[in-house]
Amino acid sequence: MVEFLGSNLMKFLAYCILVCFVTVPLVEGKVRHYKWEVKYEFKSPDCYKKLAITLNGRSPGPSIIAQQGDTIIVELKNSLLTENAAIHWHGIRQIGTPWFDGTEGVTQCPILPGDTFVYKFVVDRPGTYLYHAHYGMQREAGLYGSIRVSLPDGESEPFSYDYDRSIILSDWYHTSTYEQAAGLSSIPFVWVGEPHSILIQGKGRFNCSTPGIEAGLCNATNPECTPYALTVIPRKTYRLRIGSLTSLSALSFEIEGHNMTVVEADGHYVEPFVVQNLFIYSGETYSVLIKADQDPSRNYWASAKVVSRNSNTPNGLAIFNYYPNHPRRNPPTVPPPGPRWNDTEPRFAQSIAIKSHQGYIHPPPQTSDRVIVMLNTQNRINGNVRWSINNVSFNLPHTPYLISLKHNLLHTFDQSPLPEGYDFANYDIYSIAKNVNATTSSGIYKLKFNTTVDIILQNANTMNLNNSETHPWHLHGHDFWVVGYGKGKFDKFKDPKNYNLVNPIMKNTVPVHPYGWTALRFRADNPGVWAFHCHIESHFFMGMGVVFEEGIEKLGSLPTSIMGCGDTKGLHRP
Repeated sequence: MVEFLGSNLMKFLAYCILVCFVTVPLVEGKVRHYKWEVKYEFKSPDCYKKLAITLNGRSPGPSIIAQQGDTIIVELKNSLLTENAAIHWHGIRQIGTPWFDGTEGVTQCPILPGDTFVYKFVVDRPGTYLYHAHYGMQREAGLYGSIRVSLPDGESEPFSYDYDRSIILSDWYHTSTYEQAAGLSSIPFVWVGEPHSILIQGKGRFNCSTPGIEAGLCNATNPECTPYALTVIPRKTYRLRIGSLTSLSALSFEIEGHNMTVVEADGHYVEPFVVQNLFIYSGETYSVLIKADQDPSRNYWASAKVVSRNSNTPNGLAIFNYYPNHPRRNPPTVPPPGPRWNDTEPRFAQSIAIKSHQGYIHPPPQTSDRVIVMLNTQNRINGNVRWSINNVSFNLPHTPYLISLKHNLLHTFDQSPLPEGYDFANYDIYSIAKNVNATTSSGIYKLKFNTTVDIILQNANTMNLNNSETHPWHLHGHDFWVVGYGKGKFDKFKDPKNYNLVNPIMKNTVPVHPYGWTALRFRADNPGVWAFHCHIESHFFMGMGVVFEEGIEKLGSLPTSIMGCGDTKGLHRP
């Protein structure tokens, strides 16, 4: 009798479970399908005509607008004719899909001219993200766009607004990426120089009266370079999602006469604070709230100024357009000049001010299992100018790390362990190094799965006297806690005692200020291989990056679509 009841009870429970799952389906996100073609076209975003890389004829490319939990499918056709391609989904962690991170040489082979590659991934968190080229230096040729992920229906954010808008800030060169790469790789070294223009949502204004410009190349009346206009309704509040994809420049963004309340950074809610100008570094995203509460009879300037470099690039300008004024009606005032380029204090103060919103704090682990200190320096290798981490400059291998590690092709990259620190006691970060020579490596940092890792990014002097640069560092596949900033040389005994372990913000991109340090903490809990690098195009090209591997054994079979280069030739199947 007991056996009969037991067996029938089990059947009844099984029936209930079946009925429950059949009659109450799990709520799943939508599938959002995009078909994109990447190609070169002549464009005049700042009135000067040159080749730009476009997506479906546009730069910035189409925005991805989705809800948390949606699946994004992008069919990307490479019509560049003579160049490979790859697109990185910046800020999307790719949990369970590390092969679709879009990092050529790390997670996939490049997409060959004429080929179509399909990316498929889930946007698992609300927030403001980006996408951009991750092959060579193509990002600065115009291949980028924005990703906006909203909360599921019925859920709300800890702030309110009437309208949602996105803009991307970028810098723009008239020289091609080929010319720039050749100069960076040559002896003698040829620096890329300062950008010709700052673009706001793909639009800028170059002075066509500049001496030496070939006739017909620059046309100040071209509608392509009409300043971008953000139209607002008086008394309404706007959420402005601002992303920076500059190739070199740190920027200060402001809207004349209006305060901005910072509420989100890299997909995480910020304890709100008010700024007049927002400092933003390449790879960062912020949401700010702006109330259209000024005199509605006129328009106002939006301005983006280069900071941290003594640049001759004119400020990027757009129009904050109060409806019903005409969007092309220039404001009656002179555009705001912006802060001094070399005033580091307000930039440092903004970094310190960014904390997690109360009620949305992800508590960080209170201790770490491993500490890696990374000294960023400018060096020489066989006469070439390079950037290095702990005197090692990074080179990508021909076979992507993800495939090499999963298929045990360990001969394809350097197996020597990378240094986890530098000569703390004797290195003077304020002087040019006594020996600037460095070495190259394609080696990686292997992280024990599910451990907590601290990264200390230490800035120093370049090979120029009294010069230390700002470096925005971006981590793929993760968010990290920003537990500390400091000035001078990091003290591994004293400084960790002052870490913010109460309400640190989580981000995926963070600046290291001149002659300063930034401390990050993250969990190595996402199986895959992940790039960590300076988001300045020329600096990463010159070796300023590393790669982390974690939990590779936990991954299933890799899609063959990511193969076809290096030692994976012949393994690729469309």
